[in-house]
This record gives sequence, structure tokens and C-alpha cells, in this order.
Amino acid sequence: MRFDVITLFPELFEPFLAHGVTRRAFTSGQVVVRLWNPRDYAQGGYRRVDDRPFGGGPGMVMMAEPLRLCLDAIRQDRGHTREQAPLWLFSPIGAVLNHDRVATIAAGEGAIVLCGRYEGVDQRFIDQHVDGQISLGDFVLSGGEIAALALLDATTRLLPGVLHDDASHQLDSFHPALDGLLDCPHYTRPEIWEGQGVPAPLMSGHHAQIERWRRDQRLLLTAQHRPDLLNQARAQGRLDAADERVVQAAPPTRSGPAA
Repeated sequence: MRFDVITLFPELFEPFLAHGVTRRAFTSGQVVVRLWNPRDYAQGGYRRVDDRPFGGGPGMVMMAEPLRLCLDAIRQDRGHTREQAPLWLFSPIGAVLNHDRVATIAAGEGAIVLCGRYEGVDQRFIDQHVDGQISLGDFVLSGGEIAALALLDATTRLLPGVLHDDASHQLDSFHPALDGLLDCPHYTRPEIWEGQGVPAPLMSGHHAQIERWRRDQRLLLTAQHRPDLLNQARAQGRLDAADERVVQAAPPTRSGPAA
């Protein structure tokens, strides 16, 4: 799998590629990440990649020509067609990244990703060359680099051999193995910490009790914090009668942090 990242700040990616549990995928070549700076393809002594927007207004806009030349170089280096290596742009209008999309990406050959900066990218470049747009949510970042790092991390950890235990990601929140629910709470040593103990089912050694407790906690957390996920699991027929009884006892829904 290969990702080509178009970014004005390639140095932001270097620590990520060298540290953490996913680094083995990058150092082994299981996932190849190439960083491309459009400034290297800009014209003139100043290597300018942005200019003022037509119509006035604050900020600057990334110019189309350096991006096109950079993209041409990437496609020539990859030797892949546009269908094999689509170009994605991180932007607020994109489809929100979720587990299903990440899993689909992890099953493919990779992509070319563009990290926008300033007020955005010249729309003519988007219209002609961008195949899809991705968002992390309803907020704005200073650039697409953080979004690209999130995409790389979420995708890479799903690949075989990247995590210490290949089954680890199957117990993550949103995974189909958990019916798309949130994960349950976890505990480790010591058994008593600041007067608080570990829930009794986890100490019972009884596998069925442990799994029922974990299932109940996933249902309660999802009902309380992400009822949309619970409704989706219900619509897909993933909840049984025992699950529904647990849901009925769930505390009131929380809407998130106070404004």
C-alpha cells in the first residue's frame, strides 16, 4: 500500500513515521508514504504556491499550477492510473471519515492525498483533479496535515501484523465485530486503586459473565453517548432481547461537552 502526501510541511510527518506502534508498517515497507512539497514545483525565485483570492477578502489561496505539476510527478512516479490512485482532498465539505471508510481504504492500494492550507485550493484544480474529499468533522484545522496523519494511522493499524495482536482492532469502538458499538471500559493492575476496585465480573474468571458484562457496558455507553450508533445497530438487527433490556436501563443521553 502506498500513500503520496502533498504537503507544504513534510517535516510534520517525520516523527509519526518513526515512532509509535504503526512505525513497523512504514519501516518494513508494508505501507509506503511519500511526501511531496508543491513548492518544489513552483515557478520563480520565490517558489510561490499561493496568491490573493480574486474578489478580495482575507487570506491566500493555493495556486493550481504548482499542485498540477506536483500531481503529474506523483502519477509518473507511481505508474498508476487515476482509478488506481485517486486524489483526495481534506476539506470541510468532504464526507466524514468513519470506520467503514477506513476499512475500505485499508483493503485498497492507497491513494494520493492533498493537505490544503490557507483559505483553500483554487477551485479549478479541485474540479479537474480531485476525486474525493474527506473531513474529520464539523470544525476547521489550519491545514490538512493533521487529517492526513489521522487517516494514515487509522488505516495502517488495520493491516495484518501492524499491531502486536491482529485481533486488537476488532475490539475497537465502531468495529463490526462489536456491532458498531462503543467499546467497554478497561481495567488493569492494581486491583484496588484509590479505594476503587475492579468490577466483580472481570475478576470472576467466568468467561460468559465477563463477555455479558462487556456487552452490557458497550450497550450502556453507546446508548448514553452515541444513540445514533445504537439506532443503527438496532436497524441492522444486531440487538437481541437481552440487549434491549439493558438499553432500557441506560442513563439519560449525554449531548457532549458543555458549550
